[in-house]
Amino acid sequence: MTQPLPGAAASATGLHLLAHHDLGGHGDGMQVLREGDALYVGHTGTSGMGTSILDVSDPARPLLVTQWLAPARSHTHKVQVADGLLLVNHEKFPYRAAASGPVSAGLAVYRTTDPLRPEQIAFWPSGGRGVHRVVWTGGRYAHMSATPDGFSDRIWVVLDLSDPEHPAEAGRWWWPGQRDGEAGSWPAGERYAAHHALLAGDRAYLGYDDAGLVVLDVSNMTRPRPAGYLSWDGGGSTHTCLPLPGRQLAVVTDEQVRDGPHAPERAIRVIGTSGGRLRVAARCPPPDGRYAGLPLRFGAHNLHENRPGSYRSERLIFATYFSAGVRVYDLADPAHPAEIAHWVPAAPPGQPVPQINDLFVDESGLIWATDRIGGGLYVLAAEPALATLMEEARS
Repeated sequence: MTQPLPGAAASATGLHLLAHHDLGGHGDGMQVLREGDALYVGHTGTSGMGTSILDVSDPARPLLVTQWLAPARSHTHKVQVADGLLLVNHEKFPYRAAASGPVSAGLAVYRTTDPLRPEQIAFWPSGGRGVHRVVWTGGRYAHMSATPDGFSDRIWVVLDLSDPEHPAEAGRWWWPGQRDGEAGSWPAGERYAAHHALLAGDRAYLGYDDAGLVVLDVSNMTRPRPAGYLSWDGGGSTHTCLPLPGRQLAVVTDEQVRDGPHAPERAIRVIGTSGGRLRVAARCPPPDGRYAGLPLRFGAHNLHENRPGSYRSERLIFATYFSAGVRVYDLADPAHPAEIAHWVPAAPPGQPVPQINDLFVDESGLIWATDRIGGGLYVLAAEPALATLMEEARS
């Protein structure tokens, strides 16, 4: 059923709300990830909360079990779980404000013997402003964006977790000019900084802010080296770069980092990767233009990342769009992506519009989504036609 869009009212096609949780009154949700019957939520940081863990054995009735406050002057807004470990970033927050005291900067490692009540076993100190986003799906190496001591902004760092109680840096890569004392090598007014990379074989597809997409050769994770670059007109703040290796494609978001109304457009692009030659093949259609006139953020942000153990498809793409909610695209014809479903909540109390921030599609096809300001956690289910297509499009 499709509902009209009067201002910031709810709108939905193909998806419906199964459940909602206010995260104990700390509704500033960021990264969300389900592992078995446990759901892990990092918080943006404005509420002071750091991490929430919920029992979702009944997805229609999520139960908050554990919450940790963020350290003073820091936030812990990213979570990764695999191989019996939970990784949580520590980063200076707010970003631009001068810190009035020490910050917590690095990566915390927890054992998930009890998935709902993990116990910390290690902390890797990065120095500097800390770790921004982590990617880890198990195995020896995790990798992340971090601003260590001696660097002006986020670089790409590889961490060895073969001994999880003693994590150790194994490698790093940065754009020339980021290390203190190096001459900047990018246009004035632009920002070149790592966000995070997703891997396909020995290639890491790394969003590098205004530099666009950087492809790294990680056949030796301890010595990553550049293997390709691509930028595009109208881009900026490149965020998530999702490889679809079976189709020789990648899907890339440019993050909206400015409030509206009428902030610069930030889009989702389909990138061809055939033969190692990178090119923009298409843009996913943007949501209804009326969203551009609303306050707060309107534009692309995150994608569901096809993690092992989650729903995986090289045809269907699930994205967050801040005030325009959750968007689902069909890449049956990658030159002509089509939006086939969307869901936008009513504005949470105290907000003029929703700000849907991150999402995770679990193996059963449920979508777990967060609001970055105060809306908390939403659980979405597919209507029958979309559910059928999701089954057909599994990779």
